[in-house]
Amino acid sequence: MTKMAKRIYVADDEAYIREIIQSFLVNEGFDVQVFANGDDLLEVFSQTPSDMVILDIMMPGLDGLALCSRIRQRSRIPIFIVSARDSELDRITGITLGSDDYLTKPFSPIELVARVKAIFRRMDLDCGVYSANQLTVGNLMIDIRARSVTCQGKAFDVTPTEFALLTYLFSNPDRAISREELLRNVWQFDFDADTRATDDLIKRLRKKLTSIDCHIRIDSIWGFGFRLVTASTAGGMDENH
Repeated sequence: MTKMAKRIYVADDEAYIREIIQSFLVNEGFDVQVFANGDDLLEVFSQTPSDMVILDIMMPGLDGLALCSRIRQRSRIPIFIVSARDSELDRITGITLGSDDYLTKPFSPIELVARVKAIFRRMDLDCGVYSANQLTVGNLMIDIRARSVTCQGKAFDVTPTEFALLTYLFSNPDRAISREELLRNVWQFDFDADTRATDDLIKRLRKKLTSIDCHIRIDSIWGFGFRLVTASTAGGMDENH
């Protein structure tokens, strides 16, 4: 039985950008539909959800950040932002609102395709990588097959990339993990990538974790990476250093 092609919606007000993204993704076997603004994409998505959305930030009407927030409220699908805005605030805002990746213009279409494929590959492989169906650290539990996270039985909402990052950290508790290792194993990148992706995502996860009594935290290892620790071993290290 032939596997259904992944459906991707792309919103960008530049026709050339829409066309080049669509062309490269279609050549890789994806089913791609493009939109000139966020309002049209959201209308179609509300009726027929896609497997991923790729959004520009600066668009007429509903901008990419507002659209990201709207979609995240109703779906956990991967959200990919491609934008000319490259300030730290823009990147962190996009990640905070729920995007799974952020690529700045001008960009390499080949790199975009590689990132898209990496996200889908990671999602497909997650269930087969870990031998246990459930992972627990502190009072936070990950159900691999259900792709869900709970804290003391209550749902802890995460995006696909947050889920992958937590799962990898849970599989390596109390071990220092480099940013490069996270890029290889969480993002599934096999090329040099911007390690800011890990820092942005860690900031978002920390904010979420501090909002619940989860008994774990993510420490920074200066100049190297991160380490997941439980309340009993958290000790005196400040999570921001």
